[in-house]
Amino acid sequence: MEKHHGYPPGATLVMKKLLSRYLKTIDWYIINKYLGTFVFTLGIFLAISVVFDISEHLDNFLSKNAPLNEIIFKYYAGFIPFYLMMLSPLINFLSVIFFTAKMANQTEIVPILTSKASFYRFLRPYFFSATVIFVVSILANIFVIPYTNKLKVDFESAYFFNGDDPTKAEVHIQLDKNTFVFLQSYDPQVHTGYQFMLEKFDGDEMKMRLTAPSITFDSVKTRWKINTPSIRYIDGLKEKFISNGPLIDTVLDMRPIDFEVHDNVNSNVYGGMPLSELNKLIDKEKIRGTGALIDMQFEKYRRFVEPLSSFVLAVIGVAISSRKVRGGVGLPLGIGIFICFVYIVVNRFALVFAVKGGFEPLIAVLIPNIVFGILGWILLVKAPK
Repeated sequence: MEKHHGYPPGATLVMKKLLSRYLKTIDWYIINKYLGTFVFTLGIFLAISVVFDISEHLDNFLSKNAPLNEIIFKYYAGFIPFYLMMLSPLINFLSVIFFTAKMANQTEIVPILTSKASFYRFLRPYFFSATVIFVVSILANIFVIPYTNKLKVDFESAYFFNGDDPTKAEVHIQLDKNTFVFLQSYDPQVHTGYQFMLEKFDGDEMKMRLTAPSITFDSVKTRWKINTPSIRYIDGLKEKFISNGPLIDTVLDMRPIDFEVHDNVNSNVYGGMPLSELNKLIDKEKIRGTGALIDMQFEKYRRFVEPLSSFVLAVIGVAISSRKVRGGVGLPLGIGIFICFVYIVVNRFALVFAVKGGFEPLIAVLIPNIVFGILGWILLVKAPK
């Protein structure tokens, strides 16, 4: 008996019928133009980005003696997907403007609209193409980009791309309901923290306080070594004090990453975490309160919301470029570049408002799509029909 592999023949036939019913020859013509221009333009911008990045970081690569295979298979294996996703919304927008304005300039849109096809029917291939970009983007954001970002972040950490001090000072962490930790400073190069204090409570009553001049992280065993600890046990009015005790080798629910500055405005450390790991970290951060919760939540919501811009920017692109204007492609492309600049500013401000201004992260992530969604609707209403 013959076995079928992959999709069942019936499902493939149904899909073909649906596509042939809702997408005609002219639709496929627009889809090919759309996606072809998008991929080609994205490739050009990506090549330019890589060249500029090499020129900027060549001194870092040479001074830190970074191996060539790590530069290619770690740094640029993370750099390229990261910038593909970052540039994707803007390249999508410019691609729509470029080929639609070219179609309008060559009087290809007028026959479509005068052949009893409404302007909204004309948008169907655009929405199909935007859906393809949306699906690829959201799948990449969830399943690919976190792993490639981790390669890039690990490389940058190993070769100290950032010249600024990456550590926090005077960090307070709540490890669980009754355990609190304080660390004055942390040196990531020797994995050692200084002026350590751990307190245990029973309700509002302190039961134990441990202080130590230093604490060291063993990255192999993933354990902490508390050096010359002094411990005070408290039981009502009774107290017991142990001064300069022996080294304690123990497990604590904290990692060196908790004492480093990870601001998603300037770095992308949370972008290097799989969604499951990020969710666990968010739940833990709600208890611990190290001040990184907003960054984590913003990164989580961004992965799902940002791909929606493919629809919003595609609508704006069609609305401003579907009319034939004197000067050809130049005018709509110029307007598109200006709107791209405004989009980048709004997107950046949304992140800053969330991290620094106390905005709800989900609202902050939605701001660019809401603002430009309203603009797209206004332009769509006023577009020539």
